[in-house]
Amino acid sequence: MSLPLTGIRVLDLSNVLAGPFCGYHLARLGAEVIKIENPNGGDLARRLGADPQRAERLQGLSFVAVNAGKQSVALDLKSEAGREVFFRLVSEADVLLENFRPKVMERLGLGFDALCKRNPRLIYCAISGFGQNGPWSARPAYDQIVQGLSGAMSVTGDAATAPLRTGFPISDTIAGLTAAFAISAALVEQQQIGRGRFIDVSLLEATIAAMGWVVSNHLNGGVEPQPMGNENFTAAPSGTFRTATGPLNIAANEQKQYRTLCDLVGRPDLKTDPRFAKREARKLNRWALSDELNAALSCRPADEWEALLNAAGVPAGCVLTVPQVLREPQLLERGFVETLPLDRAGEPPLRITRPGFRLDEAFPVPALPPLLGADTERWLARLGHTYPEIEHLIASGAAGAPRQGGAHFSRVRPATDGAA
Repeated sequence: MSLPLTGIRVLDLSNVLAGPFCGYHLARLGAEVIKIENPNGGDLARRLGADPQRAERLQGLSFVAVNAGKQSVALDLKSEAGREVFFRLVSEADVLLENFRPKVMERLGLGFDALCKRNPRLIYCAISGFGQNGPWSARPAYDQIVQGLSGAMSVTGDAATAPLRTGFPISDTIAGLTAAFAISAALVEQQQIGRGRFIDVSLLEATIAAMGWVVSNHLNGGVEPQPMGNENFTAAPSGTFRTATGPLNIAANEQKQYRTLCDLVGRPDLKTDPRFAKREARKLNRWALSDELNAALSCRPADEWEALLNAAGVPAGCVLTVPQVLREPQLLERGFVETLPLDRAGEPPLRITRPGFRLDEAFPVPALPPLLGADTERWLARLGHTYPEIEHLIASGAAGAPRQGGAHFSRVRPATDGAA
């Protein structure tokens, strides 16, 4: 099957989440994504996740989530021999992706200026906490740090619980998507005029950019954003309400939807109550309106209200857990969860989620996330190294390959003539 990025080769030097999440999307769109990993442990995410046994084998479930369909070449970029192999890979690549702190690659002699001399078409994407310059650029950064600095935590939760981080690494995730978008745009230019680019992605800026409505209200309306819990600051009633069996989200953002809601819950009087009759009045009196609706909704379970309201054109949805939503027919019918091939007999299969979009053709199920260095020998052979040279590179620590029974092995033993 031909996918949009078929024929594109990406060197992914990134670790943990933001960069690997970007690389995962590029791989699912057809790019050949080669993880370049330190032979001593590789990507830190290999040791993260809820299954300690898989983490011990460097196949942690956090790693599984965003690395299916990639290859792995293990190189020590601090060694001269490892860098030489890397330079040869760069000469055949379209994209390089990394998320080291700024200047780390330059200190290794592998920065954009050095690499683009070897490959002028190279698109170099650097993801960092704060960007490549500025007074914070050298700071270490993790998702939670950025969530706090960006203002996102200050508007998450309510007056009693804010500041509150989101329940998943949203800054890393947004930065990964931002990088994938920028790389895809740069690839169009590269294919048209043959030029490479340096792309500077900041977790901080990507997060703030995603808060556009909140930020605009401050910049242009002079409003300091406040935490509002599950309420929607743009409309009312729009938030989470109580029913007989649990919470229900309702978004009656339009006047017609509000009036329909009042009729369905048996409170037509709320349509003409001066506190709630008009949109701006409802926003000013949102808490009083919520009290009235909570009382009216308490007579039925959430799922009944969900069906009734949606049928009448009022957006509503139960508040589900992750296990609950993954069992929903909506996701099952669209094949959102995919099962990877088994990697060990007797173990349960690994499952992953595909990207949040579909193409007009079905995505092929990707290969398992690679073992650390699984493709090192194959690529060394493809680059022209003889088998004795490959043995020496691995024995010296400049390169790495999986081990079995105390000796390294490869999926395909390289031929001594250098053939792949």
